[in-house]
Amino acid sequence: MSRRLLQLVIPVTPERRMFRIHDPSVDPDAPGGPLPPVGALISTNREQLWVGSLQEDIDVRLVLEEWDEAPPPCGDAWDEEAKSAIYLRGQVSISMGLAGTAVHGLRLAGGVGDYSVRVYAGNREQVTRRYAQLFDRHRNPLSDEFQQEKKMLEGLERYLVQLWRESLGMSGGAPAGYGPVVRGAAWPAA
Repeated sequence: MSRRLLQLVIPVTPERRMFRIHDPSVDPDAPGGPLPPVGALISTNREQLWVGSLQEDIDVRLVLEEWDEAPPPCGDAWDEEAKSAIYLRGQVSISMGLAGTAVHGLRLAGGVGDYSVRVYAGNREQVTRRYAQLFDRHRNPLSDEFQQEKKMLEGLERYLVQLWRESLGMSGGAPAGYGPVVRGAAWPAA
């Protein structure tokens, strides 16, 4: 039975309609990165996973989870699903481009290696439609009414990213070289 080792829930500001999950040693803006996920949920290369959003001006909600093995599928609770793999050196970062870094160097219990990734998305089209309707109701996007309604859309578009090391077979506990796993955090063994 799979166990969730870590769960992080954060707001993310997509830049150019995407946010990027990657190894902290990788520069997501360097040449050789994945193509932008235009018309797709994700785009990947060996060390980066770019998640496509339909938003640029509204924060989205991201739930990042690490599991000890493949988690059970989420079923129909989400609108879209994509699967991939990414190589991480025991840490993960989440970049929002010019908006900054949401997470830098979050340590993973699975350590260094290939991670399977499952990405779920929900409410993407609903938020886009409701945001466009704001402009129909309010001619001035700087008005208090517009800003209040826009704030209500923050976090409505949501993403679940699940990571796990397929090859570890950690059913008996933490991977070699790691101490106890407590509340989603792992400390190196002495």
